Amino acid sequence: MSLRKVIVFDSKSYDEKTFKAALKNLNGQNKLRFTFLESKLTEETVDEALGYDAICVFVNDIVNQNVIEQLHKTCATVKMIALRCAGFNNVHLETAEKYELKVSRVPRYSPYAVAEHSVALLLSLNRNMHHAFFRTKQHNFSLDGLVGIDLFGKTVGIIGTGGIGMCAINIFLGFGCRVLAYDIYPNENAAKEKGFVYTTMDELLRESDVVSIYAPLLDSTYHLINKEALDKMKPRAMLINTSRGGLVDSKALLECLKSGKLRGAALDVYENEKQYFFNDYSQQVMEDDTLARLISMPNTIVTSHQAFLTEEALKNIAETTVQSLLDFFDGKPLNENNEVKAPPKK
Repeated sequence: MSLRKVIVFDSKSYDEKTFKAALKNLNGQNKLRFTFLESKLTEETVDEALGYDAICVFVNDIVNQNVIEQLHKTCATVKMIALRCAGFNNVHLETAEKYELKVSRVPRYSPYAVAEHSVALLLSLNRNMHHAFFRTKQHNFSLDGLVGIDLFGKTVGIIGTGGIGMCAINIFLGFGCRVLAYDIYPNENAAKEKGFVYTTMDELLRESDVVSIYAPLLDSTYHLINKEALDKMKPRAMLINTSRGGLVDSKALLECLKSGKLRGAALDVYENEKQYFFNDYSQQVMEDDTLARLISMPNTIVTSHQAFLTEEALKNIAETTVQSLLDFFDGKPLNENNEVKAPPKK
């Protein structure tokens, strides 16, 4: 196999470190050469891929029809799109297939990382740790406004019971919570073994003191939590989202929080996060009024899509991505769990 060049968009220092380690661990130093760019893949930056054999992208890179068309016209040597994430809703798979571009992803990097972050957000939100931290930094040791609730005995609603959802269920059961779950493909054997119950979405929203989302973003799940769903939620419940921003109608959530119905919300993702997340805008005015309002609310926590960010997850992401690239350029079939294909035409 001759040396293949891969350009990595939207990369950070930790990506460069873990990908170089993965190359060494998989004996790929003489097979792949990576170039790391901080800029995201867009219609304006796609020409950066000229002369490369593959591109490697992340969740907020734009790989729509126009970008792939442009990639085909101006960067014809590119034969593979390697996603270093699980979701692939940002890739126009039909156009990739049209131009015979192989697409890979990392379906399971660390379900524990995301599940644990969602629980960390909940604990911080519930016990007002974000306020307590800054108070004590200012030598303010008062406790007014920091009252939370016991999670023991409360009902937690889990939307999506794949790998991450199941990890979250284990944690909440360990807390002594009653767990309700909703999934279009219920795992009844796991429910029986672990002791949680599948139910309808409506009942989950009505009964749950905490609703935590672990579902993929599809056309069918876009704004799954909209005004109607928020209206059905139990008064003083808490909403947690560490999956995809588009699952929650942010404007509807903002209005719901303003009304005082919910105790609070904790978000690691935001539906219009592409412009802001992973970058420093501390010296600039935020033009997104909805995001600015959500961040400013005392009963809301927003983190910048960092739920995946553990050493173990980064190692798995790098090694899975590098292995897929090595397999493709060696002429080997990709692991079926890692390859992404366009849905069959009807």
